[in-house]
Amino acid sequence: MIDRNSALPLWAQVLGDLRRRLAAGEFQARFPGDEELTAHYGVSRHTVREAVRRLAAEGVVERGRGRGTFVTGRVIEQPLGALYSLFRSVEEQGFVQRSIVRRLEERRDEEAAKMLGRDAAEPLIYLERLRLADGQPIVLDCSWLPSALARPLLGTDFTRTALYQELGQRCGIWPDGGWERISPVLPGAEQRALLGLPARTPAMAIERLATWHTTPVEWRHGLVRADRYSYVARWTAREVEARFEPAHPASRQPSSLTPSHIGD
Repeated sequence: MIDRNSALPLWAQVLGDLRRRLAAGEFQARFPGDEELTAHYGVSRHTVREAVRRLAAEGVVERGRGRGTFVTGRVIEQPLGALYSLFRSVEEQGFVQRSIVRRLEERRDEEAAKMLGRDAAEPLIYLERLRLADGQPIVLDCSWLPSALARPLLGTDFTRTALYQELGQRCGIWPDGGWERISPVLPGAEQRALLGLPARTPAMAIERLATWHTTPVEWRHGLVRADRYSYVARWTAREVEARFEPAHPASRQPSSLTPSHIGD
């Protein structure tokens, strides 16, 4: 559990394990106190307090004098490395997902058309949703799709369904590739009000381009509450061995560095 030979600080190891346990819903009834965590991890009280302090700074737990520590809301965990459905991810982790549809209309937008490889004058389907988990806002999602491919979506009720499911069933389009970029951002006043965030609270900005047989079919940009949603990358020993070479093998001289050899 705690590796004292690791270069990772002890507080960071405790923090990582607490995040994992929170994502699994382990502390729904109560969050353990400092003494319990100290005994469980075999570390000092200072180490435990630093890990919990960082959880509090992220908004995951709340500490109060004389009241102990409380979980403010379970964290939804999303694995990286594959195309995913937020609707399915939220539901599979025991939450009820619902969307408030703010916009579903046909409009033109030069930037969105460019991202989708379309002419600026071509109409697009614009879908804007406030995504909720157990009634609490977690994501503000804005999706653009070519009208020529996705016009049947205009009659869809997106309150309790997934965009890609409807895109497949109504339009015969099943996204099978693309890319996604995640970056930190400070939301504006309107965005904070929708997501229930206090001032100067960062969120995660998500940008995605989804494709179908290499054709761009959706450009999405949105904001995700960083205190309720986390992205996790996992790998196996086989994957590590496939991507990295032994350091200075005896039978050959080290080659010059290329991107596939860099391990940071």
